Formats: sequence, structure tokens, C-alpha cells
Amino acid sequence: MNNSINLKSITNIFKSGGKRIYQYRVLIALCVVVGIYGFVVWRIQTLDNLTPSANQVNAQTNPAIGAHIDKSVVNQLQQLRDNSVNVQALFDQGRNNPFEE
Repeated sequence: MNNSINLKSITNIFKSGGKRIYQYRVLIALCVVVGIYGFVVWRIQTLDNLTPSANQVNAQTNPAIGAHIDKSVVNQLQQLRDNSVNVQALFDQGRNNPFEE
């Protein structure tokens, strides 16, 4: 088996290839930077032109489903409001001007 590749020949191949690559290190680095920049610009352009699907549009335009409030809680709040004058004044004040403190 004289045709087999030994370890020395492999290291010599990598050393000679490494010297060639080392000569062009600036050009290779520039190509890598330009490639990354080009990819980022292409990806931004792709995402900028993206249009939503019909399902996504419908999901955003449909009104939100209201929360379910238990009737016993509503009755209890009404009883508490009726029993306390201070609380009733707070409810009325909140209805008239909700953004005033």
C-alpha cells in the first residue's frame, strides 16, 4: 500500500494551502464582510416587502372577545356600592372623568 497518504504529506498540503490563503487574507476578509452585508440588506428587503396573509389580517381586524364576568361578582359589587356613600362617590367620579385623580 504505497499509495496511501501519510500524515506528513497531509500537513505539507495544509501548510502550502495556508501560505496561499495567508497571502490573500485581506481580500478574503473583505469578501466575507461584503457577503454578510449583502445578506443583511437582502434579508431586510425581503422582510420589508412581506405582506400579511388573509388569516393574519382577519385576526387583527376582528374585535377582541370580551372577558366573562360572573354575575355574582357584579351583584356583590353593586351591593357594596349601594351600601357605602364614599365608594358610590368614587364610582360616580370615575364615570364623569376617568383620567382625573
